[in-house]
Amino acid sequence: MRVVLIIGVLLLIAANALMLLPTAGAFQPYLSGGALALGAIVLLGILTARNPKGDTRHVAAETARPVPAATHATQAEAEIVSFLAMLQERGRLVDFLMDDVNAYDDAQVGAAARVVHAGCKAVLQEHFRICPVRPESEGSTVQIAADHPADEYRLVGRISGQAPFSGVLVHHGWKTDMVKLPRILQSSTDRLPTIAPAEVELK
Repeated sequence: MRVVLIIGVLLLIAANALMLLPTAGAFQPYLSGGALALGAIVLLGILTARNPKGDTRHVAAETARPVPAATHATQAEAEIVSFLAMLQERGRLVDFLMDDVNAYDDAQVGAAARVVHAGCKAVLQEHFRICPVRPESEGSTVQIAADHPADEYRLVGRISGQAPFSGVLVHHGWKTDMVKLPRILQSSTDRLPTIAPAEVELK
Protein backbone atom coordinates (compact mmCIF):
# COMPACT_ATOMS: atom_id res chain seq x y z
CA MET A 1 0.00 0.00 0.00
CA ARG A 2 2.87 2.36 0.77
CA VAL A 3 4.37 1.79 -2.70
CA VAL A 4 1.05 2.67 -4.39
CA LEU A 5 0.85 5.91 -2.39
CA ILE A 6 4.38 6.91 -3.34
CA ILE A 7 3.73 6.28 -7.04
CA GLY A 8 0.45 8.23 -6.84
CA VAL A 9 2.15 11.23 -5.24
CA LEU A 10 4.91 11.22 -7.89
CA LEU A 11 2.34 11.10 -10.71
CA LEU A 12 0.37 13.92 -9.08
CA ILE A 13 3.50 16.07 -8.89
CA ALA A 14 4.34 15.29 -12.54
CA ALA A 15 0.82 16.18 -13.72
CA ASN A 16 0.88 19.51 -11.89
CA ALA A 17 4.29 20.28 -13.37
CA LEU A 18 3.03 19.58 -16.89
CA MET A 19 0.08 21.92 -16.36
CA LEU A 20 2.52 24.77 -15.77
CA LEU A 21 4.25 24.25 -19.12
CA PRO A 22 3.15 26.59 -22.00
CA THR A 23 2.96 23.70 -24.46
CA ALA A 24 0.48 21.84 -22.29
CA GLY A 25 -2.45 24.18 -23.04
CA ALA A 26 -4.16 21.78 -25.42
CA PHE A 27 -3.88 18.97 -22.88
CA GLN A 28 -4.87 21.05 -19.85
CA PRO A 29 -8.40 19.61 -19.51
CA TYR A 30 -7.01 16.08 -19.55
CA LEU A 31 -4.17 16.91 -17.23
CA SER A 32 -6.43 18.71 -14.76
CA GLY A 33 -8.89 15.80 -14.79
CA GLY A 34 -6.04 13.34 -14.35
CA ALA A 35 -4.58 15.38 -11.53
CA LEU A 36 -7.97 15.46 -9.84
CA ALA A 37 -8.29 11.68 -10.18
CA LEU A 38 -4.76 11.10 -8.89
CA GLY A 39 -5.44 13.41 -5.97
CA ALA A 40 -8.57 11.44 -5.09
CA ILE A 41 -6.61 8.16 -5.25
CA VAL A 42 -3.88 9.51 -2.97
CA LEU A 43 -6.44 10.89 -0.50
CA LEU A 44 -8.28 7.56 -0.48
CA GLY A 45 -5.01 5.73 0.05
CA ILE A 46 -4.09 7.91 3.02
CA LEU A 47 -7.47 7.38 4.67
CA THR A 48 -7.28 3.63 4.07
CA ALA A 49 -3.76 3.47 5.46
CA ARG A 50 -4.89 5.25 8.63
CA ASN A 51 -7.87 2.98 9.20
CA PRO A 52 -7.43 -0.30 7.30
CA LYS A 53 -10.64 -2.28 7.26
CA GLY A 54 -9.46 -5.43 5.60
CA ASP A 55 -6.08 -5.95 7.26
CA THR A 56 -6.78 -6.98 10.84
CA ARG A 57 -3.85 -9.37 11.15
CA HIS A 58 -1.79 -7.06 13.36
CA VAL A 59 -4.73 -6.39 15.69
CA ALA A 60 -5.59 -10.08 15.79
CA ALA A 61 -1.98 -10.94 16.56
CA GLU A 62 -1.93 -8.46 19.43
CA THR A 63 -5.20 -9.73 20.92
CA ALA A 64 -4.23 -13.38 20.42
CA ARG A 65 -0.97 -13.00 22.33
CA PRO A 66 -1.23 -15.25 25.42
CA VAL A 67 -1.44 -13.47 28.73
CA PRO A 68 0.91 -15.00 31.32
CA ALA A 69 -1.17 -16.66 34.00
CA ALA A 70 -0.56 -15.63 37.57
CA THR A 71 1.16 -18.43 39.44
CA HIS A 72 -0.11 -19.21 42.91
CA ALA A 73 1.77 -21.50 45.25
CA THR A 74 -0.52 -24.19 46.61
CA GLN A 75 -0.44 -25.50 50.17
CA ALA A 76 0.85 -28.89 49.00
CA GLU A 77 3.70 -27.32 47.02
CA ALA A 78 4.64 -25.16 50.00
CA GLU A 79 4.77 -28.22 52.28
CA ILE A 80 6.98 -30.08 49.78
CA VAL A 81 9.39 -27.16 49.79
CA SER A 82 9.22 -27.08 53.59
CA PHE A 83 10.23 -30.75 53.77
CA LEU A 84 13.08 -30.09 51.34
CA ALA A 85 14.14 -27.25 53.63
CA MET A 86 14.30 -29.72 56.55
CA LEU A 87 16.54 -32.05 54.54
CA GLN A 88 18.74 -29.07 53.75
CA GLU A 89 18.86 -27.85 57.34
CA ARG A 90 19.62 -31.21 58.93
CA GLY A 91 21.59 -32.93 56.16
CA ARG A 92 22.70 -30.20 53.74
CA LEU A 93 21.06 -32.26 50.99
CA VAL A 94 20.50 -29.38 48.55
CA ASP A 95 24.07 -28.15 49.03
CA PHE A 96 25.38 -31.65 48.30
CA LEU A 97 23.19 -32.24 45.23
CA MET A 98 23.67 -28.80 43.69
CA ASP A 99 27.45 -28.82 44.15
CA ASP A 100 29.83 -30.15 41.48
CA VAL A 101 31.25 -33.22 43.22
CA ASN A 102 33.65 -33.83 40.34
CA ALA A 103 35.79 -31.00 41.73
CA TYR A 104 36.53 -33.05 44.88
CA ASP A 105 38.34 -36.33 45.43
CA ASP A 106 36.59 -39.48 46.62
CA ALA A 107 37.63 -38.97 50.25
CA GLN A 108 36.07 -35.49 50.36
CA VAL A 109 32.86 -36.70 48.69
CA GLY A 110 32.69 -39.64 51.10
CA ALA A 111 33.11 -37.40 54.14
CA ALA A 112 30.37 -35.05 52.90
CA ALA A 113 28.10 -37.99 52.11
CA ARG A 114 28.31 -39.19 55.72
CA VAL A 115 26.99 -35.82 56.96
CA VAL A 116 24.20 -35.81 54.35
CA HIS A 117 23.30 -39.42 55.17
CA ALA A 118 23.08 -38.89 58.92
CA GLY A 119 21.05 -35.68 58.70
CA CYS A 120 18.59 -36.85 56.03
CA LYS A 121 18.08 -40.22 57.73
CA ALA A 122 17.15 -38.42 60.96
CA VAL A 123 14.57 -36.31 59.09
CA LEU A 124 13.04 -39.38 57.41
CA GLN A 125 12.80 -41.30 60.67
CA GLU A 126 11.24 -38.32 62.41
CA HIS A 127 8.51 -37.70 59.83
CA PHE A 128 7.90 -41.13 58.21
CA ARG A 129 7.55 -44.69 59.45
CA ILE A 130 9.46 -46.53 56.72
CA CYS A 131 9.77 -50.29 56.40
CA PRO A 132 10.64 -52.77 53.62
CA VAL A 133 7.89 -54.01 51.29
CA ARG A 134 9.23 -57.56 51.71
CA PRO A 135 10.89 -58.64 54.99
CA GLU A 136 13.00 -61.34 53.31
CA SER A 137 16.65 -60.72 52.58
CA GLU A 138 17.62 -59.84 49.02
CA GLY A 139 18.45 -62.93 46.98
CA SER A 140 15.70 -65.00 48.59
CA THR A 141 12.99 -66.73 46.58
CA VAL A 142 9.62 -65.09 47.21
CA GLN A 143 6.04 -65.69 46.17
CA ILE A 144 3.83 -62.88 44.84
CA ALA A 145 0.14 -63.39 45.45
CA ALA A 146 -2.48 -62.84 42.76
CA ASP A 147 -4.06 -59.93 44.68
CA HIS A 148 -0.77 -58.08 45.31
CA PRO A 149 -0.88 -54.24 45.26
CA ALA A 150 0.38 -53.23 41.82
CA ASP A 151 2.51 -50.35 43.12
CA GLU A 152 4.41 -52.57 45.58
CA TYR A 153 6.14 -54.72 42.94
CA ARG A 154 8.13 -54.20 39.76
CA LEU A 155 8.38 -57.49 37.91
CA VAL A 156 11.46 -57.93 35.73
CA GLY A 157 12.75 -60.78 33.63
CA ARG A 158 10.57 -63.26 31.74
CA ILE A 159 6.95 -62.57 32.68
CA SER A 160 4.35 -65.08 31.49
CA GLY A 161 1.02 -66.36 32.68
CA GLN A 162 -0.99 -65.09 35.61
CA ALA A 163 -0.12 -64.54 39.29
CA PRO A 164 0.86 -66.00 41.70
CA PHE A 165 4.48 -65.56 40.62
CA SER A 166 7.70 -66.92 42.05
CA GLY A 167 11.02 -65.13 41.72
CA VAL A 168 14.22 -63.90 43.30
CA LEU A 169 14.02 -60.77 45.45
CA VAL A 170 16.42 -58.26 43.88
CA HIS A 171 15.43 -55.33 46.10
CA HIS A 172 13.12 -55.47 49.09
CA GLY A 173 11.49 -52.09 48.33
CA TRP A 174 10.31 -49.43 50.77
CA LYS A 175 6.92 -48.24 51.97
CA THR A 176 5.48 -46.11 54.74
CA ASP A 177 2.29 -46.31 56.74
CA MET A 178 2.69 -43.01 58.60
CA VAL A 179 3.47 -39.44 57.48
CA LYS A 180 3.90 -36.72 60.08
CA LEU A 181 4.84 -33.57 58.21
CA PRO A 182 4.28 -30.22 59.92
CA ARG A 183 1.54 -27.99 58.56
CA ILE A 184 2.89 -24.63 57.53
CA LEU A 185 1.20 -21.26 57.33
CA GLN A 186 1.91 -19.52 54.06
CA SER A 187 2.77 -15.87 54.36
CA SER A 188 2.00 -15.34 50.67
CA THR A 189 0.40 -17.33 47.85
CA ASP A 190 2.45 -15.46 45.25
CA ARG A 191 5.61 -17.45 45.89
CA LEU A 192 6.85 -20.62 47.52
CA PRO A 193 8.77 -20.49 50.80
CA THR A 194 12.56 -20.34 50.71
CA ILE A 195 14.42 -23.65 50.98
CA ALA A 196 17.37 -22.08 52.80
CA PRO A 197 17.89 -18.39 53.47
CA ALA A 198 21.04 -16.68 52.26
CA GLU A 199 23.41 -16.21 55.20
CA VAL A 200 25.12 -12.81 55.37
CA GLU A 201 27.73 -11.91 57.98
CA LEU A 202 27.45 -8.26 58.90
CA LYS A 203 30.63 -6.28 59.61
